[in-house]
Amino acid sequence: MKLKEDMSPLLLQVFRSVVWVYSVITFLPWYVLSGAGAGQRRAKRLKARTVSGRPAGPYRSVSSAQRLVSALHEGVDALDKVFEYAARHFPRRDCLGTRELLSEEDELQPNGKIFKKVILGEYQWMSYEQAFQAAQHFGSGLASLGQKPKCNIAIFCETRAEWMIAAQACFMYNFPVVTLYSTLGGPAIAHGLNETEVTHIITSKDLLQSRLKAILLEVPRLQHIIVVDSKPTTWPGMPRGIMVHNMSAVQELGAKPENMAKPRAQPLPSDIAVIMYTSGSTGIPKGVMISHSNIIAGITGMAERIPDLDENDTYIGYLPLAHVLELSAELVSLSHGCRIGYSSPQTLADRSTKIKKGSKGDTSVLKPTLMAAVPEIMDRIYKNVMTKVEEMSSVQRSLFVLAYNYKMEQISKGYGTPLCDRLVFNKVRSLLGGNTRLLLSGGAPLSAATQRFMNICFCCPVGQGYGLTETCGAGTISEMWDFSTGRVGAPLVCSEIKLKDWEEGGYYSTDKPNPRGEILIGGPNVAMGYYKNEAKNVEDFFVDENGQRWFCTGDIGEFHADGCLKIIDRKKDLVKLQAGEYVSLGKVEAVLKNCPLIDNICAYANSDQSYVISFVVPNQRQLTSLAEQSGVRGAWEDVCNSPVMEKEVLRVITDAAVTANLERFEIPKKIRLSAEPWTPETGLVTDAFKLKRKELKSHYQDDIERMYGGK
Repeated sequence: MKLKEDMSPLLLQVFRSVVWVYSVITFLPWYVLSGAGAGQRRAKRLKARTVSGRPAGPYRSVSSAQRLVSALHEGVDALDKVFEYAARHFPRRDCLGTRELLSEEDELQPNGKIFKKVILGEYQWMSYEQAFQAAQHFGSGLASLGQKPKCNIAIFCETRAEWMIAAQACFMYNFPVVTLYSTLGGPAIAHGLNETEVTHIITSKDLLQSRLKAILLEVPRLQHIIVVDSKPTTWPGMPRGIMVHNMSAVQELGAKPENMAKPRAQPLPSDIAVIMYTSGSTGIPKGVMISHSNIIAGITGMAERIPDLDENDTYIGYLPLAHVLELSAELVSLSHGCRIGYSSPQTLADRSTKIKKGSKGDTSVLKPTLMAAVPEIMDRIYKNVMTKVEEMSSVQRSLFVLAYNYKMEQISKGYGTPLCDRLVFNKVRSLLGGNTRLLLSGGAPLSAATQRFMNICFCCPVGQGYGLTETCGAGTISEMWDFSTGRVGAPLVCSEIKLKDWEEGGYYSTDKPNPRGEILIGGPNVAMGYYKNEAKNVEDFFVDENGQRWFCTGDIGEFHADGCLKIIDRKKDLVKLQAGEYVSLGKVEAVLKNCPLIDNICAYANSDQSYVISFVVPNQRQLTSLAEQSGVRGAWEDVCNSPVMEKEVLRVITDAAVTANLERFEIPKKIRLSAEPWTPETGLVTDAFKLKRKELKSHYQDDIERMYGGK
């Protein structure tokens, strides 16, 4: 989507003439030296094809048409061997990095709230050899505390180096790791711990105090809590029968010669490595059983889509490690000798909420080359940068817009713009450190506008991926040479995809011009099933006549002629209105989230009603400006509760929906503005910022009744 060029036609023509002359002079040398021709050929080539000859598939990558790939290296068939391989090949290389905390202080905000601000130093690094030894000692220490092989152990902790060391220790000693999101509520945490019958849990002091302590009496089997922080060393007030240990003390115990001398039970490829609890977007979280071989197949497929991945790459880890996207990305990095620097959403950039003004955020210090992000975070970056563009002087804004549109044209042809990158976009690119060569997007659909913005302003490809916890996060990833938008790429070399007809929604593999249907993913990366949930296993998983395991995703996709997949709908998001029209709530949300006035939106419809309604988290800056124009005054909550502002925002939304060619019945007729943002802490979205529709419905029940005329 091009930006509006708000300048005189004469100046615009002069600019285009200068650009034309520049392009004529520089194009041929650049084309030859940069290898752009090879990139164009890669972008246009066939990437996957149906191996059965039928439009329903299965579709496989052309690189694995004969046989799916399931391992990175010969004989490296379990996760303990993956880390051992890395430690042997890259012993002195930096492995896991954490920034030193220099100072911490409370800062009073204009609204009276107090925010904690930090000043952080340089990254302190642990080498692969040191990390491997730390994991060995910790695993030995856990065994000394009575943790048995093939008995579950929980990690309930923020994303940090200690999380990965603890996980690697468990992989070595064949302790299946139960992962739980740190933002889950008390009942969901207790459910996961009780269902998996854990006796040992690894956590942080903050989560022990804020989340775990209140539910300890509800988890009767729990005996040992290991706190990854070094202080405090004593924990008064714990229930009888529960012992609290510091991670360093457990490592010291494990390092004793008599404990290290004990033989460890190495895992088999078929043993459970992780029981990963889903984020609970559709109800009670389900535990997905993932074997060592499942994860290895998944990271093998992902690694193949990252060209030249090696020990010179730096990955920044800040998404929840309890999410399959982050865990897979970090394991891919470790398997190739990359270094991982840890961060958090609150300290990621110079202007992040916990970074003291004038000090540097994590990306500025680390300068990562690789980064994973969920669309919600990219959408925020996009809107923040575009807001800053609006605040520029008219000359600066015009130059940015002209450069943006010029680069968009060049990218669509497969060409680069080195001069624009250096003169115009270098400052934006520095927001992520300035060295990023690949962004991986996953967890939810990424809008075309945001994807193109990231391509242009951060001067790097965005690999949009599609996968689920049930497929180890692996399914498809777009190639870095493919600059098309709205697609998720071809199947990875570890997986294959079928399309299953869905009669109710009107999607068939015989549809023209592209076959469509429910996406089924098969391959060695497909998980073992749900923990203690046989009914759901029968519903969502099956094994075909060749012994191949498959997962029914519930998502609707279509395959393009070059073998790339596009996600077009979701079965659970489809609602039939009173008059018989089908509305895809996800489609409505994806379109309207591009509106600058909207930070987040949840579309809702009742089958016994004739129209769609929506709950909207407005952008504070944009709504405040609109309120001033409309003569509405008051506190933020008053503005959001104003019927006048509801009507004004609905008008803007309707215009955006019409421009995006939504059908009449898809356009929300009534809305409710929310003064509070939806964060994982509110329980209204998951850690990956997916909407929790059930919780949102309960939260806004009174508003639903009002908007549908019941109140």
